[in-house]
Amino acid sequence: MIHYRLSFQNPLTHFVDIAITIKENQQQELYLQLPAWRPGRYELQQFAQKLRAVTASANGEGITIEKVTKDRWRVQAGDASEVQIRYSFFARQMDAGGSWLDEEQLYLNPINCLMAVEGREQEECQLQLQLPEEWQIACGLPEVEKHTLQAANFDELVDSPFMASDSLKRETFEVSGYTFHVWVQGDCQPDWAKIKQDFFGFTKEQLEVFGDFPVPEYHYLNQILPYRYYHGVEHSRSTVITLGPGELLMSPALYKEFVGVSSHELFHTWNIKKIRPAEMLPYNLAQENYFRTGYVAEGITTYYGDYLLARSGFFTAEAYFEELNTTLQRYFADYSRHNLSVADSSFDLWLDGYKPGIPDRKVSIYIKGALTALLLDLQLRQATSNKASMDVVMQELWERFGKKSIGYSEQDYANLVEEVAGQSFQPYFDKYINGTEPIEPALHEALRYVGCTLAEHQNPLIYEGKYGFKVSSEGSIKVTAIAPGSPASELLSIDDELVALNGRKLENNLQQLLALDPQEMELTFFREKQLRVVRLEANGQSYYSKYTVQKRQDATAEEKENFRLWLKQTF
Repeated sequence: MIHYRLSFQNPLTHFVDIAITIKENQQQELYLQLPAWRPGRYELQQFAQKLRAVTASANGEGITIEKVTKDRWRVQAGDASEVQIRYSFFARQMDAGGSWLDEEQLYLNPINCLMAVEGREQEECQLQLQLPEEWQIACGLPEVEKHTLQAANFDELVDSPFMASDSLKRETFEVSGYTFHVWVQGDCQPDWAKIKQDFFGFTKEQLEVFGDFPVPEYHYLNQILPYRYYHGVEHSRSTVITLGPGELLMSPALYKEFVGVSSHELFHTWNIKKIRPAEMLPYNLAQENYFRTGYVAEGITTYYGDYLLARSGFFTAEAYFEELNTTLQRYFADYSRHNLSVADSSFDLWLDGYKPGIPDRKVSIYIKGALTALLLDLQLRQATSNKASMDVVMQELWERFGKKSIGYSEQDYANLVEEVAGQSFQPYFDKYINGTEPIEPALHEALRYVGCTLAEHQNPLIYEGKYGFKVSSEGSIKVTAIAPGSPASELLSIDDELVALNGRKLENNLQQLLALDPQEMELTFFREKQLRVVRLEANGQSYYSKYTVQKRQDATAEEKENFRLWLKQTF
């Protein structure tokens, strides 16, 4: 067993002191590896930059420890049978994947700061926390004795975040024999009866998709913050959600986000924590784990997170369509969909997946992944006359791969879809997963099956829809994006600072001035500190169109029944 001990002296410094005790050592040279990234965010995060004063000792004497890479250490253990490693970790990142220490709580994602002993990663791990006696711990790991947690191995240890304080709130509910704990840290007034009712609803719906749950108990670890925030990260036995502001938790807008992110993260308990790409089974936490199936891991989860809220009755059909329409607006907000497929964008998560990046380069695996999942769900229902759907695909992924801890490949997934459909779905994968063909016609046609349509609307912002450029909404009016082939693309550049339209100073009034339908459009702007003037002329085309899902007035009785089978709601 590997022993880890966490303590702190002054919480206002945010430094957590960590000691690792390695007993029964038989290696003259020991190697320690700190994770370089965390599952749920597929980019290198360089956690080692938050460590300070790494030392090693044996028999009460200091021994040599030296870095061999940015986050790997070599220890000259000699003949020592017990070695201790000490260092401090700066815990001051309050998001769902970070860690935080102050006078009120210790919140820790162990993957940020605990080193693995190479070659002994499969041994049991014990985590002893030196905390104030009255503090309580919220964690997916068992507390084997007061303030001591135990994990089966290193992966389970670092996949188990915890919150510890004397102000934790908790409510518990059960669904189909499984226990779910909802923990809250922070200043808020939760309506527990409503929360438990709504969480019960979507949990029951998710269990009906898969049939059973991967773990007997599950923990929602909620950091409710005094400022606006929204973030969630999945784990095998828990999720961490950071959300705020706390005083608005039960307001309709923020509560919808609270339930939505909770549903999304719960679905991940199956899809990515157990149903996992072959490239990530097991995780290699020391380097990139390249994979092309982010549209399955994140896209399908994004689709189901909201979709099951409609099936459980939390969303009306109209409210669900509002969520779909938001997804559509994000998808059509730029022209990246023409340049990089969702599969290639998944691979490139490790390059720039979480940054704005250069204009129109890559799509979001969450957004396009959700839309392609919606498309596939409806196409499967149509191909099988409602005998099969994405539910069947997910059930089979769970039974064949997740339950057996077998990683799936791209081809495994494609083969399974075709098996469920009873026909070839190669065009779907060629066009919309591995290609960049426009999804709009296929999505419009698929929505007709359930009595709906994909409607295109002119962008109400004239400078976007008519001239093809976007501007910043805060501070100076700068060009932030330009549609390829638009009138703006010939005359404007990113970061041009607009100062006047037809001689009138611009002060967040660009839309209003254009709404007067001027005969010409003369823009004055600064580019690289030089004043310039151009004349834009519309070419009759539309840019940055808006799309919405709507019910059709002429939907047939059969299509209305298809709609009911899809959403579990009457048309």
